[in-house]
Amino acid sequence: MGISRTTTEKVKERADIEEVVNDYVPLKKKGQNLWACCPFHNEKSPSFSVSPAKQIYKCFGCGKAGDPIQFVMDIEGVGFNEAIRHLAKKYAIEIEEDKEQTPEAIQAYNERESLYIVLNYAKDFFAKNLQKEEGKAIGLSYFKERGFNQDVIEKFDLGYALDGWNHFYDAAKGDGHTDEILLKAGLILQKEGDVQRLYDRFRGRVIFTIHNLGGKPIGFGARILTQDKKQPKYINSPETEVYHKSDVLYGIFQAKKSIREKDNCYLVEGYTDVISMHLAGIENVVASSGTSLTESQIKLVKRFSDNITVLYDGDAAGIKASLRGIDMILEGGLNVKAVVFPNGEDPDSYARKVGAQEFQDYLENNSQDFISFKIGLHEEEAANDPIKQAALIKEVVQSLSKIPDPIIRTVYIKKSSSLLGLDEEIIQTELNKIYLKGRKDDFFKEKREIQETPFEELLPVKEESSIVDILQLQEREMLRLLVNYGFELVSDDLHVCHYLLQETDELEFETPVYQKILEIYKEALANNHLPQPEYFLKHDDSEVKKEVINLITRKYELSTLWESRFQIFTHNEADDLAKTVYDSILHLKKKVIKKMMEEAKVKIKEAEQEKMDENIMNERISIYMELKQYQVEIDKQLGIVISF
Repeated sequence: MGISRTTTEKVKERADIEEVVNDYVPLKKKGQNLWACCPFHNEKSPSFSVSPAKQIYKCFGCGKAGDPIQFVMDIEGVGFNEAIRHLAKKYAIEIEEDKEQTPEAIQAYNERESLYIVLNYAKDFFAKNLQKEEGKAIGLSYFKERGFNQDVIEKFDLGYALDGWNHFYDAAKGDGHTDEILLKAGLILQKEGDVQRLYDRFRGRVIFTIHNLGGKPIGFGARILTQDKKQPKYINSPETEVYHKSDVLYGIFQAKKSIREKDNCYLVEGYTDVISMHLAGIENVVASSGTSLTESQIKLVKRFSDNITVLYDGDAAGIKASLRGIDMILEGGLNVKAVVFPNGEDPDSYARKVGAQEFQDYLENNSQDFISFKIGLHEEEAANDPIKQAALIKEVVQSLSKIPDPIIRTVYIKKSSSLLGLDEEIIQTELNKIYLKGRKDDFFKEKREIQETPFEELLPVKEESSIVDILQLQEREMLRLLVNYGFELVSDDLHVCHYLLQETDELEFETPVYQKILEIYKEALANNHLPQPEYFLKHDDSEVKKEVINLITRKYELSTLWESRFQIFTHNEADDLAKTVYDSILHLKKKVIKKMMEEAKVKIKEAEQEKMDENIMNERISIYMELKQYQVEIDKQLGIVISF
């Protein structure tokens, strides 16, 4: 079920961009706007601008832009409805659900909400068990032995499942939860051969709650504390409507803010590794929970940082078995480093052994890029074995081939060359072999298409493409003037928008988003509304909002000192809007005519090749010459010297 428009409008009306952004990054006033280092990418000089007057933000470094709702969506990694709920909670706005939904949509929403409710109930149930006699003696004792204090127990919603068949099931049923939802949430099981016999999935185990990005419980991991070899050490929630193991990283909810701030994510294997690192003062850490890293998990990290440091237990055999994960991370476009702990240690045991400060120092001093790590791992055993040396080179080259950024790849080729004692050309040759093998079919297919295409037809493509790009820039400039100054007067009774639209009435923008904004503008005028920039910022279309923000924001503001102190007056485009707009119209028309002339030349060439009727040829030449004359007239008005 969605959120009612009334609630959404209340949130839009109440949410203040300065207050919302200040929850995440400190803002400093400079000129009319507020500035900060961008929370979405790593930078030393502030390029993230917040405009309280326009209620928008814009980063001139990475391009992120939007209103308070979009900011929450970007920084929390959530959808529109979750962002509305987040802001409604911040401003104490009561949420009304949208009742105009299809029965299917309502049913699906209700089921998901029921799952979240029962999983939250289970989380609380397991947490309360730690205060019971059995929970204190077994569960709480285990956590205390590992150095987990009460704060971290509550922070990660740790708990205990009592040793018995029906403790949880009986409590959940007694509090009104249905068998159907309990089964769908993976909290209970049906006995094989007797579907009426229902019992708890988690029994006699400590519980680790798994949260989604928004902090809601979506599943559980449970560790046995006895030495029963017939039982697995860990059991986990099954796949459900709200829990997909391959899409989740343990600790991501608690880590996301720190990952963004530190611009790095530590990746470990288990639940206790994550918690012990938090106790050591390191919060930018997540776990793959003992499973092989997936593409979805890598994308999840990339939402918050482009840098990842993989922490490996001090077990050489285990490290080599998990190296495939590094290649996947590289392929996902992240920068990878690695840290290996002393033999027999893992992040959890080592953090408890040496203490917080020494643990932090160890991470900092032993972090190495993936090439140094990979070569160092095999260097000793390959030292006197040519076959193993060759295998190491191939393995390194395989990893290099996964790096999508050519500049970063070139840097690592140089480093690999130095560490392996090989010429760069040899490594590049091996890389080329991999690329050729992987792209062989596409290569020959493209080659055939090129061979079968007449040479003349290939020539206009690059030129036409550049014309389209230039036309797009001119369309953007005209739209910028329309959005920023459309409501201004160029004479006593003529607004900029009417003048501009009247002069370009026959033109349609080639760029879809620009055409969309133009149509919204015209629709507003048809409804007797003269739109100002803020009109577009209230539009539901996020693409429109983002583009309008790009059109109305500027990175630099001219200091008022030039005029007030030094009496130096600069020309502003708004000083003579009539000329500014007129020139923009002429430039746009010129680009459109240029594009039409190129299309006309192609048609003339077609007529020549196909030996068409002379009248058709003359007609096409006539069109071209007429367009050329228009171009000459525009050049004269723009004061451009024409040469033939």
